[in-house]
Amino acid sequence: MLKNTKVIWENLCRVTCIFLVINLNVPISVVHAEQEDAFHKGVCFTTWTRDKFSSTGAKQALEMFRGFGAGHVQINVTEYQARHDSFRIRSTERTPRKSSIIKAIRKAHKTSLKVMLKPHIDIIKGGGENYCRKDIGFQDNVSWKKWFGNYEKFIVSYAKLAEKENVEMFCIGTELSFASRKTESWREIISKIRSVYSGELIYAANWDNYESVNFWEDLDYVGINAYFPLSEEESPTIEEIKAGWRVWINRIEAWHKTIKKPIIFTEIGYASYAGAAREPWKGGTGEVDTLRQANCYTAFFEVVWWREWFKGAYWWNFKPMIYGGGMRDRGFTPMNKPAMEILKKWYKSDRIIFKDRQEEKNFLAISFTRPQNLHNKFLQFKIKSREEIKSLRFVLRDHSTRCSPDIRLDDITRKWKTFSINIEKEAFDFVDTSQIDNIRFEILSPKCTEKEWGSMLLVEEIKVF
Repeated sequence: MLKNTKVIWENLCRVTCIFLVINLNVPISVVHAEQEDAFHKGVCFTTWTRDKFSSTGAKQALEMFRGFGAGHVQINVTEYQARHDSFRIRSTERTPRKSSIIKAIRKAHKTSLKVMLKPHIDIIKGGGENYCRKDIGFQDNVSWKKWFGNYEKFIVSYAKLAEKENVEMFCIGTELSFASRKTESWREIISKIRSVYSGELIYAANWDNYESVNFWEDLDYVGINAYFPLSEEESPTIEEIKAGWRVWINRIEAWHKTIKKPIIFTEIGYASYAGAAREPWKGGTGEVDTLRQANCYTAFFEVVWWREWFKGAYWWNFKPMIYGGGMRDRGFTPMNKPAMEILKKWYKSDRIIFKDRQEEKNFLAISFTRPQNLHNKFLQFKIKSREEIKSLRFVLRDHSTRCSPDIRLDDITRKWKTFSINIEKEAFDFVDTSQIDNIRFEILSPKCTEKEWGSMLLVEEIKVF
């Protein structure tokens, strides 16, 4: 229960503040609102036809993306090779024409969407093979050299198009797990691309391969196609799906400290079927389950969205139309399903991210970015402790260090507990609510001199609504 004690902390500069889960022992810094175009609220725009990117439906779809809060669109283009060990890469009737791609890019820019151009290669189905793009590769250096020569022609041609059309980000490859082992060949490819393209570069690694790529330092961003398995349960709850995310996020965060590159989920998505959390990379089979898809969306946003290293995601997938999807569709698109409302809610809201973490005996401190507007809104967060804590005091603080009265949070236990705070009611007379960028917890316990209580607290899932 929240209790406003009406006593203003006059000297709160000595207390330092909030949010856990990120384990950074560095000085506190206050960060102002993140620029909208610096974070990728993205969608994957796909077609396997020659001209749909230049259709009226494509124009309407791009306007729809901007309308529900997307700031970035990823335009996917697929060319093909016959087998996993073939050399020739070519367009087919399932490859969009470059004239169609250019129209989509220009319309996206006109709609104030930034563009990532992401060329794919796939294996033509048939011929008795059960391989996919991650298996493309060879057993001898002569074959590798020949394939990379063809891949260079393929990828540089799209890089030139991206440069000509002022595309903001270019993806140099997608899920080529076996081929990604050839680090020096990729560095040569990257050098060739940089000679013709001046924007930012990314590679889209498969979820089980990103740690094995050794050319991240040559790129601007790490890309992960984030189809992480999240639960083995037949019907997992949102909490169980979130628990699965935390396992992967802890691993990514530990790895990120070694790579020190911003991370974008170049693809993420869930089909509308029962196995969406167990095998997210699979298309839907069996009974339609749009609620399972929606629960996977919710779990992602509540666990991943606020991480500092995380710079955005592109949702798979949207086609060049404003219809489709629906409650009987078991595919990946969230169109006309509950997941679409979840996506809209998060894309239209400001993102709060955690910054620096500092632990002391009686407090935990982490600053966060300030939302653009907190007027008439609630601040919600979840908190638990590794050991039972009778009470905490909590304050809102603006960037000029003025503080709200303290708010008491009682009975913090080992189970997650949700608190919601009416920002206007609790802070209006004491701080500039348009400038709040700091919240603080201080543990009220006689034991705080005996243990590192700051490390006991777990806080996550901050939302403003």
